[in-house]
Amino acid sequence: MATTIKDVVTRFFSMKGYKVERRVGWDCHGLPVEKYAEEKLGIKTKKEIEEKIGIEKFNKACHDAVLETKPIFEKALQRIGRWADYKNAYLTLDNSYIESVWWVFKNLWDLDLVYKDFRVTPYCPSCGTPLSNFEVNQGYRDVEDASLFIKFKIQQPTAYTPHSLSYALNPNTYFLAWTTTAWTLPANTALAVGPKFNYVKVKLENGEEYILAESRLSILNESHKIIEKYKGKDLVGLRYEPLFKIHDVGYKTRGAYQVLPADFVSIEDGTGVVHIAPAFGEDDFNLIKAEISSPEIPITVDEEGKMKKGIIGEGMFVKDADKEIIDDLKNRNLLYKSEKIFHTYPFCWRCESPLLYYPIKSWYIRVSSLRDKLVKNNKKINWAPKHLKEGRFGKWLAEAKDWAVSRNRFWGAPMPIWQCKKCGNVDAFGSLKELKKFSTKPIPENIDLHRPQIDKIKLRCGKCNGEMERVPYVFDCWFESGAMPYAQWHYPFERKDLVEKTFPADFIAEGLDQTRGWFYTLHVLATALTLKDIGLGKDKPAFKNVVVNGLILDEFGRKLSKKLRNYPEPDLIFEQYGADSLRLFLISSTAMGEDYRFSDKSVKEIYQKVIAKLVNSLKFYELYADKKVKDPRFKIQDLSVLDKWIFARLNETNQNVTKAMENYQLTEASRFLIDLVDDLSNWYIRRSRKRFQKPESKKDLANASATLKIVLIKTAKLLAPFTPFISEAIYSELSAQYIGHSARYKSLGIQDPRSKIQDSIHLEDWPKVDKKLINKDLLEAMKELRNTAALALAKRAEAKIKVRQPLASLKIKNPRSSPFGTLRGGQKSKIKEGLLNILADEINVKEILFDSKIKDEIELDTKITSELEIEGMKREIIRTIQDLRQEASYKPKDSVRLWVEASSRIKKIISDNLIELKRELCAKEILFGKTAKFDAEINTQINSEKIWIGVKKI
Repeated sequence: MATTIKDVVTRFFSMKGYKVERRVGWDCHGLPVEKYAEEKLGIKTKKEIEEKIGIEKFNKACHDAVLETKPIFEKALQRIGRWADYKNAYLTLDNSYIESVWWVFKNLWDLDLVYKDFRVTPYCPSCGTPLSNFEVNQGYRDVEDASLFIKFKIQQPTAYTPHSLSYALNPNTYFLAWTTTAWTLPANTALAVGPKFNYVKVKLENGEEYILAESRLSILNESHKIIEKYKGKDLVGLRYEPLFKIHDVGYKTRGAYQVLPADFVSIEDGTGVVHIAPAFGEDDFNLIKAEISSPEIPITVDEEGKMKKGIIGEGMFVKDADKEIIDDLKNRNLLYKSEKIFHTYPFCWRCESPLLYYPIKSWYIRVSSLRDKLVKNNKKINWAPKHLKEGRFGKWLAEAKDWAVSRNRFWGAPMPIWQCKKCGNVDAFGSLKELKKFSTKPIPENIDLHRPQIDKIKLRCGKCNGEMERVPYVFDCWFESGAMPYAQWHYPFERKDLVEKTFPADFIAEGLDQTRGWFYTLHVLATALTLKDIGLGKDKPAFKNVVVNGLILDEFGRKLSKKLRNYPEPDLIFEQYGADSLRLFLISSTAMGEDYRFSDKSVKEIYQKVIAKLVNSLKFYELYADKKVKDPRFKIQDLSVLDKWIFARLNETNQNVTKAMENYQLTEASRFLIDLVDDLSNWYIRRSRKRFQKPESKKDLANASATLKIVLIKTAKLLAPFTPFISEAIYSELSAQYIGHSARYKSLGIQDPRSKIQDSIHLEDWPKVDKKLINKDLLEAMKELRNTAALALAKRAEAKIKVRQPLASLKIKNPRSSPFGTLRGGQKSKIKEGLLNILADEINVKEILFDSKIKDEIELDTKITSELEIEGMKREIIRTIQDLRQEASYKPKDSVRLWVEASSRIKKIISDNLIELKRELCAKEILFGKTAKFDAEINTQINSEKIWIGVKKI
């Protein structure tokens, strides 16, 4: 979807005269590539890479995987029509790209925006690496888990208990806490309450007493009696017995197992008492650090997400250990109740493994310090749709958190951080030149900057002259993506003028999920790099305009997935309906930013509604138009009403599409064009058929031919960014015989015979609007005419009268209040006359009358006289024979001989209208009787009278 948007916009601005850099780039690093390489190598864990395969072999497999799949992606982009410079594509694995990433990071380092910290962060145990908070937001899904209400037994107060409550406690008094992550319970070190909330102690019939929030009493199954009430702050400091005695197996728990105050406690669900496991919750971790001096935090799970030695469920993955923990609590009467709950849980957006919140050391970007600047720079961006600026993206910026940019993986741009083994000094380096300056050994010119080669480089410490080693982290691949505006050109080492001249980018596009992905990282890095003017300007966003598309869902509203196989193969769609149909469906079917419901039926509708109609319109021109006309000497006022109207519609659409595209309103622009194609095919050509097939004069045929050619070519130009293939086909077919003109015809869009025709429609200029041709009175009058025709045809349908059956008249009630009424005097009267003739012909009546006394808006005379019936039968005969000619695959000008066997009445109709029928049907002879020498035949009925017709080409 995003690649279609990018192509549509860049094609449009190219035709507008802008120089467009069509360079594509390939994101080559990150976990998807690593997972692909793991499958190829037959391994599944990070440990196997380190101990069995080795980093060098593994990264070679990743590199080969990128080069293997790159041509596949290129082919897919080319098939959908993406016009791009594939030969000069950038790859994020190139040394030049990595060096620019280093330069970006070094600038942030020098601004004191980088720091290392040990904290709880989203962590994928399968990938063995932390994730950033915005990555986590891309992977939430609804899951079923156990909803547990746990009993924490309160310790009896003693003289040494640091608590102010004076009453004695029942030996069976418990805090009732709630959790959906049973595996975190062995690591419990505290309980949290809301200081201002109301809590109660209740006594059950079995003698047990529970403390919980007063507003959460509804969770209790048994009858109970409230025996105490107090505020949450009164409970702070009260101690309880640990659920699991993990200190017995070597875990330190000093300062643990007491009640703490916390603002994040909620009484909307649970019990108002929160189980705190600081190793596995960000809020939990921060609470313990804030409330307990020098806390000791037990980490009961290893980096592979398995329960550690000595912990219940030892060796099991955390989710698998839940059952064993729950059963243990039941057996010890510490589980009040267990229910099933559906809730959202984060999964790795790359490998789909359940995420943990896990304590780990990481390098962070101090994004929180940039919040005001991020919000301010966002105001300089034009968003499509607009609501994202202050909505989804703006709100995310206002709460922006520090960004964990280090990854404990292998295939990625290595972080340029070295630490001294002697004095502990840590420094970042922003270029190969800097590395060479401090390296203890010469660095090979052809070095691959990936691991493990980069890890072998030792540097000389600038403080103590000791040896520095590189920290073993790679960048979050989103950091690499965010550095793309600079790294794609190897800035600032090359193309300095180009980058500084074109920054910020005029336009970018991606899916809605990138408001917390690429759009966000671009914005963060651009904001940081322009805190001071280092050549990119000051306080700049990374882009000026952004178009955002929604998710593509199946026809039932489900996400497309390999598991469900709920999507058609793209190649099959291309084969059946072409890339143009798919492109136009994606752009037109849903407003930007909204989700799409995709089905091949929807693409087929676009094909039939637009692409097939364009093909048929071109075929109609090739079949019937006078192609000998090279320089039609007509004036706009001499054209027919239909010609004037289609020129008005063409220029009105040109104006609307141009305005929409300049404002990045792609959906609106595409819908304007779809309507134009419908008007061209279903109204202009359909109502002009007689002018082409049986013209009243050579001049009218020449005018109609010139008009259709001009409109087809200009329509193709307007459609070119959206449907590049059919537009090119129309242009190629017609431009070789392009109608020339003198300067006075320029307003009609006819090309000067002295000017050079372009090799491709995509090298043409965007069509200019001629406002003089946008006759608003005519447009409104034609709209009214078509509405009136629809009403009249509905009356015919009610009366069960075919359209080919002529009727006497149609009466219209209020001509003066309708657009017809504004067309009086001079040219307008001629237009009105022409419009009424079109209306009479469309609904097949002899005359149009105006009568203010009729009851309804229109009145159709449905009485069929014998004369009208005979005329209707004549039209049925003509239609039947025309269908027969088509069945026999005759060309319009092929002469034929006809044989007819029918009733005497039908024979008389044919005899009375013989000359007209011969002319209409291109028939040399019409003979009565049957023959065996025919190309095609038909047995049918006309007004219940049998007729046989045979046809033979002469």
